[in-house]
Amino acid sequence: MLKIYNTLAREKQTFTPIVAGKVSMYVCGMTVYDYCHLGHARVMVVFDMVSRWLRASGYNVTYVRNVTDIDDKIIKRANENNETIAQLTQRFIDAMDEDSAKLGVLRPDLEPKATEFVDGMLSMIAALIDKGFAYPAANGDVFYSVSSFQGYGKLSGKSLEDLRAGERVEVDSFKKDPMDFVLWKAAKPGEPSWESPWGKGRPGWHIECSAMSSHHLGQHFDIHGGGQDLQFPHHENEIAQSEAAHSHDGKPCQMVNYWMHNGFVRVDDEKMSKSLGNFFTIRTVLEQYDAEVIRFFILRAHYRSPLNYSDQHLNDAKLALTRLYTALRGVDVSDDAIDWQHPYAARFKLAMDDDFNTPEAMAVLFDLANEVNKTKSTEAAGLLKGLASVLGLLSRKSDEFLQAKTNANGAANDGAAELDVDAMIVKRLEAKQAKNFAEADRIRKELAEAGIILEDTPQGTTWRSA
Repeated sequence: MLKIYNTLAREKQTFTPIVAGKVSMYVCGMTVYDYCHLGHARVMVVFDMVSRWLRASGYNVTYVRNVTDIDDKIIKRANENNETIAQLTQRFIDAMDEDSAKLGVLRPDLEPKATEFVDGMLSMIAALIDKGFAYPAANGDVFYSVSSFQGYGKLSGKSLEDLRAGERVEVDSFKKDPMDFVLWKAAKPGEPSWESPWGKGRPGWHIECSAMSSHHLGQHFDIHGGGQDLQFPHHENEIAQSEAAHSHDGKPCQMVNYWMHNGFVRVDDEKMSKSLGNFFTIRTVLEQYDAEVIRFFILRAHYRSPLNYSDQHLNDAKLALTRLYTALRGVDVSDDAIDWQHPYAARFKLAMDDDFNTPEAMAVLFDLANEVNKTKSTEAAGLLKGLASVLGLLSRKSDEFLQAKTNANGAANDGAAELDVDAMIVKRLEAKQAKNFAEADRIRKELAEAGIILEDTPQGTTWRSA
């Protein structure tokens, strides 16, 4: 039985879908005003892994990941660039799609944009006002009254008193309570706006996800995911809005059964963030590392654990992935179907059913690789490819990865591109046959200096990037 760590319950719980055989999952996506960084990559890869495992487990999954395409940062960046908001957001949506595709991330079933669901947001805000959970302010904003919702703080585990004491909240004289948050922002000169019963304006960030998730998945759905940084206030506010807006006879309607949050990406033990200036965009890292190496690096850590970024960790990931591809080299794999009764597959499933424990699942892959190395078993090789594919790994032919144009330090391996490696291997073989071992060693050394490692096997000499 699949168990998921539920942030709301603070424990692992057996997963029971609302509708047998079906899973509804919503994940908070990107705010598209810049290129995605490795923190975004982790969210994309982690929940791609989750949806893949749910489908491999036989569930019919509806996976929704939204796009925030209206926001203070978006407006500011568009003005700075002297371009329209639509131009800016579409450019970075396209870049996000390019980056995620390279990382092997399958497209979610639905990718709603916030600007397409303003009517739904207006309806939800009106319901919150009617039910006494929100109020229009004199300045044209509409605020959610946190004190009106008894369950506020249940996701973060803090009482309102604790939150008021510990959180730095922008002082706003139009709020009844410093913790109240905005649902509708009154229009400012030069900003995009929509008509509403409270005057022209635009939605607040939190209401966007409540409206989009309920539109596509209903008032009550199975899984809501996102980065750990969204647990408070974003997800806390989503719960307050959604459960209050959909309440019946004063009783809140449960929004989500299982809340999932992936851990931070850290650099030198600090959270990767733009404010600290220590973030790395996906495309910058892709200039040095194969995309599958980045995916492997993300998945070799448990999704709830911190992920420490460094060149050394990525180099280690490349070497580990190289071991898996090397095991498959020269082994004919005609069938990668998974027999879940096989001991290795059963171990893999046990790991993944334990809150998506990818480090343990990968340990199974390496055990299988060891068996393939020893036996050259096509059955074991097929199972290795099949299980890895569940994680979105080992989808290429071995030589395509092993001879990729990057070396062990992540730098572009220009030497491999400039040399005719196969021709040099033939020349080395001819030198060895002529007992000219000095020439054979010279060729090996020249290739090594160009980032090419030769491997002599009973079947002949192969090569890979260092």
